[in-house]
Amino acid sequence: FFFLMIRRPPRSTQSRSSAASDVYKRQVSTQSTWGINSGNLKEMSRSSGHEYQITVFSSEGKLFQIEYAFKAVKTSGLTSVAVRGTNSVAVCTEKKVGDLYIDPSTVSNIFNITDGIGCVMTGIPTDAKAIVHFLRKEAADFKFENGFTISIDMLACRLADEFQNFTQRAFRRLYGVETILVSIDDERGPQIYKIDPAGHYCGYKAVTAGVKEQEAANFLEKQLKKRADVNEEIDEKQTIELAISALQNVGRMRKLVKFL
Repeated sequence: FFFLMIRRPPRSTQSRSSAASDVYKRQVSTQSTWGINSGNLKEMSRSSGHEYQITVFSSEGKLFQIEYAFKAVKTSGLTSVAVRGTNSVAVCTEKKVGDLYIDPSTVSNIFNITDGIGCVMTGIPTDAKAIVHFLRKEAADFKFENGFTISIDMLACRLADEFQNFTQRAFRRLYGVETILVSIDDERGPQIYKIDPAGHYCGYKAVTAGVKEQEAANFLEKQLKKRADVNEEIDEKQTIELAISALQNVGRMRKLVKFL
């Protein structure tokens, strides 16, 4: 013989209205704990992908990876200057040898692309060598297909297109390098073009790049304005001296300086 007794649980003294009130209080408490406001939502959105993905815009309309690429250029600690004269172009940059046992002759930031086009690279050295390889390949392919040497503006445009494509593709890192191309064109004379990691390029009379680019640019602007007021032409010697003075003015002059 078995006996089973089931008792009804005692009725709660808490009313439904008070229980709903407790749920609402817990929800409010949770919101206050997390601090849901515009500032925290901004931080959450940045950490959720805007800051690390090149193809995603932030709420401010920025691509943070492009800004970080510009900062990577300055991590090299180098400053480069290019000045265009009446019939010449001068490029002045720093040369850093990281180790005592490295052969200094194997370290350079200035490269020849063709017989008439050169470049100075400011930024991550390994990225710079990859860009130089790309530029030489593009110049060689153009000459093979067309039978004549590529112009500096066309070469700058092709490099800028390559950089700009990197800003639209996922799983591709931007180059942490600013490229300055120089040439003496048969039709246009001395030419200087600068290409940044975002893919923007433009021709310049004088341009700077690197960690002290703003200070050097301010110096060049004052010097060129003085010569423009008196309509003074800049010969080859003055062009070289102006490029050297720009680096000396910002305190970035090193013992080894190379001209192109």
